[in-house]
Amino acid sequence: MCRSCGSAQSRWLGKCPDCSAWDSLEETTVEPTGANDAQREIALGWAQGAEGPEGGGAEAGTTGAVSIALLAAQGAGGEGAGGGSRISSDIRELDRVLGGGLVIGSAVLIGGEPGIGKSTILLQSAFAWARSGGGRRVLYVSSEESAQQVAMRAGRLAAAGAGGSGTASCAPVLPESLYILAETNLARIFEQARKLRPEVIIIDSVQMIYKSDISAAPGSVTQLRRCCADLVYLAKASGVAVVLVGHVTKEGTLAGPRLLEHLVDCVLSFEGDRYHSYRILRAAKNRYGTTLEIGLFEMTGQGLRQVPEGAGVPASSQQPRAGSVVCPLLTGTRCIVLEVQALTATGFLGAAKRKSSGLDANRLAMLIAVLEQHGGLRLADRDVFASSVGGIKVHEPASDLALLLAIAGAHYRKSLDVATAAVGEVGLGGEVRSVPQLEQRIREAARLGYKRMIIPRLLARERASLSGLAELIEVKDVDAAIAQLS
Repeated sequence: MCRSCGSAQSRWLGKCPDCSAWDSLEETTVEPTGANDAQREIALGWAQGAEGPEGGGAEAGTTGAVSIALLAAQGAGGEGAGGGSRISSDIRELDRVLGGGLVIGSAVLIGGEPGIGKSTILLQSAFAWARSGGGRRVLYVSSEESAQQVAMRAGRLAAAGAGGSGTASCAPVLPESLYILAETNLARIFEQARKLRPEVIIIDSVQMIYKSDISAAPGSVTQLRRCCADLVYLAKASGVAVVLVGHVTKEGTLAGPRLLEHLVDCVLSFEGDRYHSYRILRAAKNRYGTTLEIGLFEMTGQGLRQVPEGAGVPASSQQPRAGSVVCPLLTGTRCIVLEVQALTATGFLGAAKRKSSGLDANRLAMLIAVLEQHGGLRLADRDVFASSVGGIKVHEPASDLALLLAIAGAHYRKSLDVATAAVGEVGLGGEVRSVPQLEQRIREAARLGYKRMIIPRLLARERASLSGLAELIEVKDVDAAIAQLS
């Protein structure tokens, strides 16, 4: 079985014929259908209020379909396929990415590089979920650390006030409804969950969980598939929310992505450089909300701290600098004022470098061509380097104008005036095109102290609605935009 795409082959092959991955096939023993389903019997018994598979509730849970009208009358037919009930917390950045909170009965997979802070954010989330709703029961299953190690880390976070909104408290207060279990056997995890009956189960991490009736090693394709499937079945049958932690491979993808992503309801990616303080939480898949939202966190000595709403670069901290332009960008419903930097250096004709960090390399090459063709710049023998400050990856075309001005400013050793931002999409003909949600962008930039905005040409009705927010400098093409550099 291929560990990358999950396809089954009759014999070993060096290259998977379905996904073309090399050396990804592992020998797997196929078990009879329906064998060793004790964990699913426990989940069904839990759903019917029984004490286990022998309690009689499991058989009752397998009876026919239920009318959707009846489910709607019981409050289970709200937004999304999993119902409208959500478990909210005071960690607003996490709730934003999840779409308003953790959906009851959902399965969430979160991944990230080692040391990025996955266990920290989940422990802080466990604090928040346990303190909400009058003390919800939360079971934190650690398969990589002992219960004492998790308790020590929890004590440090609680002492710093990181388990809630980030404000320090006088004494560490740990929620009594948060339970820690150090276990790797799935059967014993299910048994503890049956006795405790929590509303949220956190598995850190799923790669270490195993089923004793499977001969494969923990972390293998067979173990991952069966363990994750049983945990998702537990979430759907009992209504408990299950949060799984997944490892990341050397290629930067979740280990066994094709095996786990289609099983769970939401896939979260925790990004950032472990040597920098800022972390970004984004959704790669979300059945109950959008995947455009991101959550911003800062790693501190007391845990992860939420970045305030509307975070960005204030105008008071900016100084006129060649090759630096500020641009308001949209990520979901949030507007972030981000600084884009560029640098040009002497290169060799025919071998000039084009390097970018946090920006689309293809977009950078296109803007350099536009500058040479329509802006009159000679960059064929110049090395061009561009980056987005803060570690946020920029994919929105609205950053084209800011990146173009940063490159031109670095080349001419010129800068924009103080408290000036730029936003707009640049076409191959050198024209500057309008971008959506322009009013929201200008309002956020003005809130942070930016008094002038370089924007595309506006219609008369748009100009009337935006007047008074800031000084608007309308440009129709690349030449008019470069003329604003001084």
